[in-house]
Amino acid sequence: MTDFWSRMLLGSYRRFGKIVYPFMGPFLALRAKRGKEDRSRRYERYGYPSAERPKGPMVWFHAASVGESMAVLALIERVHSLGIHTIMTTGTVTSAEIVKKRLPRGTFHQYVPLDLQPAVRRFLEHWQPDLAVFTESEIWPTTIEELKRLRVPQVLVNARMSDKSFKRWTSADRIAEDLFDKFSHVIAQSDLDAERYRSLGARPVITSGNLKVDTKEIPYRVDEHRAMKSLVGDRPIWLAASTHKGEEAIILEVHKKLRDTYPGLLTILVPRHPERGDEIEELIKAASLNCARRSRKEKILTQTGIYLGDTIGEMGLFLRLAPVVFMGRSLAVGGGQNPLEPASTGTAILAGKHVNNFRDSYRTLLKNKAVRLVEDGDMLAANVSYLLSNPAERDRMVAAAETTLNEMRGALQRTIEILDSYVFPLTVKRKLEEMKDGRE
Repeated sequence: MTDFWSRMLLGSYRRFGKIVYPFMGPFLALRAKRGKEDRSRRYERYGYPSAERPKGPMVWFHAASVGESMAVLALIERVHSLGIHTIMTTGTVTSAEIVKKRLPRGTFHQYVPLDLQPAVRRFLEHWQPDLAVFTESEIWPTTIEELKRLRVPQVLVNARMSDKSFKRWTSADRIAEDLFDKFSHVIAQSDLDAERYRSLGARPVITSGNLKVDTKEIPYRVDEHRAMKSLVGDRPIWLAASTHKGEEAIILEVHKKLRDTYPGLLTILVPRHPERGDEIEELIKAASLNCARRSRKEKILTQTGIYLGDTIGEMGLFLRLAPVVFMGRSLAVGGGQNPLEPASTGTAILAGKHVNNFRDSYRTLLKNKAVRLVEDGDMLAANVSYLLSNPAERDRMVAAAETTLNEMRGALQRTIEILDSYVFPLTVKRKLEEMKDGRE
């Protein structure tokens, strides 16, 4: 693709955005109806501010979902410690619910504006960030172009590039180069990710490791944990976490295969998208299984076989209840889910073989025999059964996972060292502005 066609396509993308902008209301309303948008804050998606901008330098952090949001909290805290204002944007209702409880006091939160020029410009004109920090694979052409136009440095941290994304960008290499060249720095999770970004035109690129390894331990409420432990007693328990459509049916079949061998078996099923609770409950009823739903505060009774964790922000609780976890989006659908959270909570980990989005984390866990990968429901049932009946093997896997985490740590400090080179000049700017205000 020539530079001419690259510019033409990017220009067409922006013009198309201007055309569809007035018609985005029904689209956002539909998403809100499905629980994917916060109805009361939809205006933020058009770039309208949620608060007044304070005086002084401002750093904008963006993270698409929960895992990415948790990974950058330490970076936000670092910037705050230097006296610099921060605003964080997220893209999902779940991530917004979780981060608003954990952001440093004084950090602003807003839903990320649609990647349409009117929305992006409105957002940037209000918040006027001095630095933009994006996480993992957040590549929004209009946003990147607008930040470049305003000469705002852009840093991509914890960057990863999946096989699918790399193939897609490679087929449009001129567009990729035009966009990735606008990043001031790319800090990649792995050497493979770094090489992919370099081949697509990003400069400079360094490898830091995965920020999620250095994330604080996933929180939970001790009183809730104590209450649930008293309800389940000594019942055998396993957890299916972050499941996607098509996987719940497999989980229910596994439960039915194991319940005779393990009397009183309790399967905790936590879908990736809690708004699918009604749909999953119908599956459970169709399988003639007894269900209790967390969202309705239904108690776990003796006859409860499936506990449906259809709530937001309680994965830390569920992981600490179950000695064995299956990580979803790895059997019926591909990509995988982050295995580092269960690795940090003392839970033996199982997953399907389709985990390419977290390739490096799983590869390192596999090297230390800290995770088991399964091919189908039968193999999942066999492995759940084996681990439930072999506490010594569970303990070995948990210890191996802790060893793996220790080997992988250090990404946070390496990322801070790079980010500081962009943030320290803002501290000088802040002091100069304070001196000017003092004289006035």
